[in-house]
Amino acid sequence: MGDIGKLVMKWHDSFGKATDFDSWGQLVEAVDEYMILARQLLKEAQSPPNCSGFTEDQKKILGKIAACLEVRSQSLQTTQSNEEFPLEDLKQLEPVIKNILTYNKEFPFDVQPLPQRRLLAPGEEQSLDVGGEEEEDGAVGAAGGVTSHVFNARPSGTLLPRLPSEPGMTLLTIRIDKIGLKDAGQCIDPYITVSVKDASAVELSPVQDTPVASRKEDTFVHFGMDVEIQKHVEQLPKGAAIFFEFKHYKPKKHFTSTKCFAFMEMDEIKPGPVVIELYKKPTDFKRRKLTLLTKKPLYLHLHQTLHKD
Repeated sequence: MGDIGKLVMKWHDSFGKATDFDSWGQLVEAVDEYMILARQLLKEAQSPPNCSGFTEDQKKILGKIAACLEVRSQSLQTTQSNEEFPLEDLKQLEPVIKNILTYNKEFPFDVQPLPQRRLLAPGEEQSLDVGGEEEEDGAVGAAGGVTSHVFNARPSGTLLPRLPSEPGMTLLTIRIDKIGLKDAGQCIDPYITVSVKDASAVELSPVQDTPVASRKEDTFVHFGMDVEIQKHVEQLPKGAAIFFEFKHYKPKKHFTSTKCFAFMEMDEIKPGPVVIELYKKPTDFKRRKLTLLTKKPLYLHLHQTLHKD
């Protein structure tokens, strides 16, 4: 067994030790083990490219595991119920850690990898800089009233610049104007994840997250943001679609959740405004079992611009 295999075994043993402490009610010991393991995972996840035996995708998974460990450890230190992220849920990570080198399934939770910041030891002062507005509705998170946004989108988003133009090829800019939701004002730090998939749900271009929405007004969440599709229109295969997943932070569960999704098919790519319907989660990238979110006239409002050299 190589060094990486031994490291994974060590992590797996540490995870088992921590969950054992947790199940026995030895919460101080459990928190210590969770945070030690989280720091080890985060250190590996943040190692420079080519300086690690793990792939970039595997390092993202390590960052997500670290996020889950931190939230569980925080919930054990608060006077609130620690069942908001139950031990039974956390135990779903055991096979992920054990099989990290071959893991190719979807991560069990809709979370963001832990941001690149120092993980603090239990008991240390923790001030999380989330770069956004204070939470609405008096929402309080874990760790004695400090809301943990480790599951949240980066406030600046991950939008990419427009591709270089090529003769005879068309680029598409989609301006996300607004989305209509009956509870728009209650959505915390909402953002939209944009992806391009073929008919078999295979990724065709990099996934992009918008920054957090600019404002909420009545039944609308306003974005007013341009997304540059990272593929020339002529290169998109028949049956492909552009997906828009609306996500928001859920303080009671300490993670970011997909609320609904919409998609635009190839025959809908044309200059000007377009309004598309919203569907219930989970996101069905193969578009086989679609259920409208609501019967009310609430949609995702977009505006398309085509650039041809």
